[in-house]
Amino acid sequence: MSRNKYPEETRQLIIDVSTKLFMENGYEKTSLQDIINHLGGLTKGAIYHHFKSKEEILYAVVTHICNGNIPIMVAIRDDKSLTGKERLEKMFAVSLQNPKQKDVFAVTPNLLDNPTFLSYYIKMVVSDTVPYYIVPVIKAGVADGSIKTEYPEELSDLIMFLSDVWLNPLIFQMSTEQLVKKAKLLNQLLHPFGIQVLSEDLIMRLAQFQTFTEIK
Repeated sequence: MSRNKYPEETRQLIIDVSTKLFMENGYEKTSLQDIINHLGGLTKGAIYHHFKSKEEILYAVVTHICNGNIPIMVAIRDDKSLTGKERLEKMFAVSLQNPKQKDVFAVTPNLLDNPTFLSYYIKMVVSDTVPYYIVPVIKAGVADGSIKTEYPEELSDLIMFLSDVWLNPLIFQMSTEQLVKKAKLLNQLLHPFGIQVLSEDLIMRLAQFQTFTEIK
């Protein structure tokens, strides 16, 4: 396959092969040479034509996995048959119940050991998830009375920091028992705003993802 004639196909092949290897062996235990060996004759130069490093390949892998959620989240965000509270809770449910979420946990290394990727991850949450998805549904909830706050933007930041950073086992190593306690405390903290983002089923689902961090 010529990298010049089919650049998008080549880039996608690198992403697909890397995803498979990261899931099977872990990011840290997968080398660039391992990726090259599974590319059917493509050279190291072909990889560097598209990606500057293995870390950049990981960014592309995670982005590719997460992009599949975008149409679903947009549909929930814009679903005016639901209250803002219901939209927010549905976003959390769909995100955690999506089989692809398991893939994100499987390919992503421990983030405290990878500060560059941690920075990328937080930036993605702050610049994309919060303004485009969380803030609109919080404001809708304030408007329809289902969410109680005078500070929708700040509440949006708080929810995502607690759920995607403080409760993230890829950032804070914790036992399943500790994770469950944190999840229940999160619900208690959000209760005055009229929000419960994690049902018992979703807490158990999150605990299942936590097991992927134990073998990294």
